[in-house]
Amino acid sequence: MGNEIINKVSQSGLITIDLEEFYPKGERILFDIKDLLFQGQIVREKDFREFVKTHTWADYKDKYAAIICSADAIVPTWAYMLIATQLEPYAKKIVFGNLETLETLLFDKILSEINPNDYKDARIVIKGCGTLPVPIAAFVELTKILRPVAKSIMYGEPCSTVPIYKKKSHEN
Repeated sequence: MGNEIINKVSQSGLITIDLEEFYPKGERILFDIKDLLFQGQIVREKDFREFVKTHTWADYKDKYAAIICSADAIVPTWAYMLIATQLEPYAKKIVFGNLETLETLLFDKILSEINPNDYKDARIVIKGCGTLPVPIAAFVELTKILRPVAKSIMYGEPCSTVPIYKKKSHEN
């Protein structure tokens, strides 16, 4: 009997999916209209249009942009639309909402391209801990995509997982 170390995790047939590997590279920016409000309360069209006309929009080239107004103010829809028209030639993606909304929509697009049949009857571990801000919504979406085809879904690391779903023997 030798002292050979056997990696049981690699022999387990588990497929590990790390959502960080899907994370789109690029800077994220939050464009907050609150900084453009007159007295922090209203959009003055003339001033707003002057800002839009003179702002350096090329600074947003190849960035992911989220547009919000974090102030408790009534912002007309056209103001968001006007900002979007200026960002569109430069930004990789523009969304209305905060940075979490941006990440969620980025992941929705990426995960929609997964072929669930690639995971048919697989035992899957969805990797948990990481350094990038993967939204919880991405974990939910991936689970929703995989559940109909996977044999089992777990969360965490292959050596320490939390069971999420296990196909019953009568399910097909």
